[in-house]
Amino acid sequence: MSTERTEHISSRRARHHPLAPPDWLLNGLKPSSAPIPWAAVARAAVALAAPLAVGFALDEPEYGALASMGALAGVIGDTADAYRMRVLNIAVPQLFGAVGVALGTLVYGHGWLAVGALTLIALVSGMISSIGTVASVSGLLLLLNAVIGAGLPLPQPWWTAPLLLGAGGLFVLALTLLGWPLRGRQPERTAVADTYRALATALEAAGGPGALYDERRQQVTHAINHAYDLVLGRRARVHGRNPSLVRMLAQLNVVIPLVEAAPAAHLRGRPVAPEIPAAVRDLADAIEEGRTGTPVLELPAAHTPAERAVDAALRHAAKIVYLAEPDLRNVDDRLGRPAALRVRARRAVREMLSSEASWRYGLRLALCIGLAQSLVSVIEVERSYWVALTVTFVLKPDFGSVFSRAVLRAVGTAGGLVISAAVLAEVPRGWWDVPVIMVLGALIPAFSVKGYAFQTAAITPVILLLSDLLNHQGFDLIRPRLLDSLIGCAITLVAGYLLWPESWHTRIGDRLADTVDDAARYVERAFAPLPDAAAHAAARTARLQARRRIYRDLSGVRSEFQRALTEPPPTGARAAAWWPLVVAVERIVDATTAARVRVNHGAAPPDPDEVEEIASRLRELAGRVRSSTVPERVEAEPPGGTSSVLSPVHQEVAAARAIARPEP
Repeated sequence: MSTERTEHISSRRARHHPLAPPDWLLNGLKPSSAPIPWAAVARAAVALAAPLAVGFALDEPEYGALASMGALAGVIGDTADAYRMRVLNIAVPQLFGAVGVALGTLVYGHGWLAVGALTLIALVSGMISSIGTVASVSGLLLLLNAVIGAGLPLPQPWWTAPLLLGAGGLFVLALTLLGWPLRGRQPERTAVADTYRALATALEAAGGPGALYDERRQQVTHAINHAYDLVLGRRARVHGRNPSLVRMLAQLNVVIPLVEAAPAAHLRGRPVAPEIPAAVRDLADAIEEGRTGTPVLELPAAHTPAERAVDAALRHAAKIVYLAEPDLRNVDDRLGRPAALRVRARRAVREMLSSEASWRYGLRLALCIGLAQSLVSVIEVERSYWVALTVTFVLKPDFGSVFSRAVLRAVGTAGGLVISAAVLAEVPRGWWDVPVIMVLGALIPAFSVKGYAFQTAAITPVILLLSDLLNHQGFDLIRPRLLDSLIGCAITLVAGYLLWPESWHTRIGDRLADTVDDAARYVERAFAPLPDAAAHAAARTARLQARRRIYRDLSGVRSEFQRALTEPPPTGARAAAWWPLVVAVERIVDATTAARVRVNHGAAPPDPDEVEEIASRLRELAGRVRSSTVPERVEAEPPGGTSSVLSPVHQEVAAARAIARPEP
């Protein structure tokens, strides 16, 4: 979370104007600063317009519209970096989408049979979505296409629509893979290099303001997670040990000691010599350019344990980065190599079927879809499929807050309908639709990175124009679309949000308490006594893996809190109250890592009783977090022996325990 966002949260109490919009709405409507992905913009323009042009050329505009709808789903799902991951992200959801539209077409016009079928599909879609990112998009597309098939008169026979939608999605995939021969391993290499660059930025902030360093350390954590996911995910699909991938993995592994040394450098309270981040950036350039040879480092002399740790880690990293052929037999996977795809698939299905959260989300989605379809079956609602479409888009808690998404969906739809009204009123139907769809399609990836309301505003006119080619309602689509969207949002808010207490009584403290317990175990593991050298090597590997896991978990906690902050009171207020403790736990882990690094480079190790005392205080804090809905003040001062290597850890633990209840 950025420094500006943290300051915004801390200043929420200063807003007193009764007519001022709530913070969660302002945050949702504020465009993100993420850069526009121009390559994706160009792909979306071509992918959506070309099938439509072919349809007009063949005098089958309905076929072209269906293919463009399939391309739209592919454009929305094209979010990965590595090419192999993009194949999964686009192709797998298209398969589920084809199944969905086929099932929807079979029950089109069958009244209550369609209601029952869509409700069952919604249950399956919701449960699938709990597995992971690709499964979530697959579940979304399964339900979306089923709703479209059951609500629109699609070409016959029944297999025509799945074939055309799939062809549109595969066209997006083909456009995406055009760069694979030229940039096959570039995404993974860039991710590893970006990890070094993020670390260089963090080292520049070391010794300075704590908020700035915390923000940049978070960027390092995100970069490492992303790089490991790409490299290890690719290795799981490559037989044997590919030398290029092994080299990237070795370069990624050797940055970990340098990442561990950064907190020690920060806790010194003095800026790092500028030669150090400059050398790290040189290593990043060498990784991205594939340079090998003998590194030339001009580093200042190291005197303190922290300086020696940074110096040793940087010199070792330079040696490995410039090494042309790393030992293929001696490169370990610090996070563990992923299991085979079949094993992971069986494990995911087993966990999905046994997960209470998976069943809960599936039932929530099924209830809302069932109510939406029942409503439009009983009451005459024009082009009623849009109600269920709105429910499907909004009720995606893994994509963000359900409440705020419902409100932002309504706002975004209203904006999209303004664009649609102008196009439908002024642009004649026919070949003019092709350049219009090209322009509107290009806006989808450009607006998607700016926020959910902006994405909705971009997608709405595209769907309306393509559906107009199937039902020929023209400008008359505008009014019912807005009404349908409002009905869908209302159903979601009532049946998918208010009726489920876990939605608005979120126990965000439970996840945080688990992380505090993990921090206690990490402190114990970091300073556990070791009998021999072999045990020392094994313990170091285990400690590295534990540190990576806890930082990954903390990253997940941050994401969960950011999602909770977009909820209306009381959930958003509780998340803001607990937020300082999230930062405090991260600093405890940082201080522990820094202490371990100092011990490795000459500092006296702490007494085992002192380690156990810190772990005990952390477990006590975890218990208090679980039993509280808001933070409570606890007076806790560090013990008198402040000369220990664990003195910074004592201070951070005391700060965590003394976090006060925010003023009303």
